[in-house]
Amino acid sequence: MLELAAAAMMAGAMNAVAGGGTLVTFPTLILVGTGAEVANATSTLALVLGTGGSIFGYREHLGAIRWWLARFWLVSAVGGLIGAVLLTRTNDAVFAKMVPFLILFATLLFMAQNAFRRFADKKVETARGGPRAMAAAMAFQFAVAVYGGFFGAGIGILMLASLGFLGMKNIHEMNVLKTVLGSLINAVATVWFIRAGLLDWGKAGIMTAGALVGYYLTARYAQRIPQRRVRQLISVIGFGISGVMFYKQFVK
Repeated sequence: MLELAAAAMMAGAMNAVAGGGTLVTFPTLILVGTGAEVANATSTLALVLGTGGSIFGYREHLGAIRWWLARFWLVSAVGGLIGAVLLTRTNDAVFAKMVPFLILFATLLFMAQNAFRRFADKKVETARGGPRAMAAAMAFQFAVAVYGGFFGAGIGILMLASLGFLGMKNIHEMNVLKTVLGSLINAVATVWFIRAGLLDWGKAGIMTAGALVGYYLTARYAQRIPQRRVRQLISVIGFGISGVMFYKQFVK
């Protein structure tokens, strides 16, 4: 219980500062004996409430993203549901072998976060893109949502890149939009996981409480934390966990 609570607190703190919390909660659940698919579903539930709560901090920007939200919410919800369904249709042993690759991919995405943000923050000629750009962005968002429903780590980084390509200029508005869409994807996936009976409710309760504490405390004191060091630590953790998972699945 203490290990799960501590991991969730760390994940909540990581997400409040830089993202990447799934890289801690998911492997921790596996290390305490949870099956891969149940661990993925339980981790999603544990973090979705905290992620949704972070929207409150961006509430002054909600009005500015309504135009974008109207175009992306449906593909996000449908994609998240399809991803969750795919997970429940995947054999647990097969998914377990995919885990090292998924964690490695998520870690690489996390390391590229600053590059994506710089790209997203560039000004382009149009604020909302042309019809072709919008269609391409919606297709990309659908693919991100499917990945998010299936595993989920790194979807915010992918969305920032897409929104930057469309020409969004305000990074705070981009953050709240990707947070709302990410919460929607995870919420839809969680509903399906509940229906499929994949959740470990006891562990989910412990980790949800821990994650909320981590989100709250870090939201209050995040300005005192050197974010560069936090990002470096998360990257090291991600590569370390990926290496351990590769060893357990393919060497041991």
